[in-house]
Amino acid sequence: MAKSLMLFCTALAACLALAAADWSQGTATFYGGPDGSDTMGGACGYGNLYNAGYGINNAALSQTLFNNGASCGQCYLITCDRSRAGGQWCKPGNSITVSATNLCPPNYGLPNGGWCGPGRPHFDMSQPAWEHIGVVQGGIIPVLYQQVTCTRQGGVRFSIAGSQYFLLVNIQNVGGSGAVGAAWVKGDKTGWIQMSRNWGANWQALSGLVGQGLSFAVTTTGGQHLQFMNVVPGWWQFGMTFSTNRNFAY
Repeated sequence: MAKSLMLFCTALAACLALAAADWSQGTATFYGGPDGSDTMGGACGYGNLYNAGYGINNAALSQTLFNNGASCGQCYLITCDRSRAGGQWCKPGNSITVSATNLCPPNYGLPNGGWCGPGRPHFDMSQPAWEHIGVVQGGIIPVLYQQVTCTRQGGVRFSIAGSQYFLLVNIQNVGGSGAVGAAWVKGDKTGWIQMSRNWGANWQALSGLVGQGLSFAVTTTGGQHLQFMNVVPGWWQFGMTFSTNRNFAY
């Protein structure tokens, strides 16, 4: 019995150590007001975050985490870390999953660029999301975080912008890893055209595709590849968004 108990404790300790290894240390503040309305828009280009599928549980990432927009759409599980300085402002036992929708830029008027300065993993969360894990009077809390799989409602969405000379597409509501690693577009009269990241979650093709129906292919940062055939009809106009019935698992 004692030997079995010892083996169980050893296995449990190993599992707990493995789980702890998945977490990273960071810090978190909040912005956007009590209703989070001022978090709409942002450096990922999603615009209205409700329409784009992200809602109020969102965060602006520090430069280190934002990775020049490559992290747009990723999901992070965040909990307050009571073991560190500032932990008295934690709400014990609570955690929240947020989507990356914006950049928190360095403030070089502060030492080392402030909380969002270079090298600092920091989340400037919507106030409603932050208040799930922290007491508002604290203002800033130490956190533990890990990237997790994104669960979205509905399919991937493609929001069309650009001009007659190029196409700019904001790819939204991505499940799985949450972020786009590569994208292609195909017109009725073209083959597949490799797109490149313009900024945030906006992908561009230097081709005039006005008047053509459009298909897309997307590979997430998790490595899953899906094709979205004939999702945009030939009568599309700039500023329109088209939804699909497919989404990613990883």
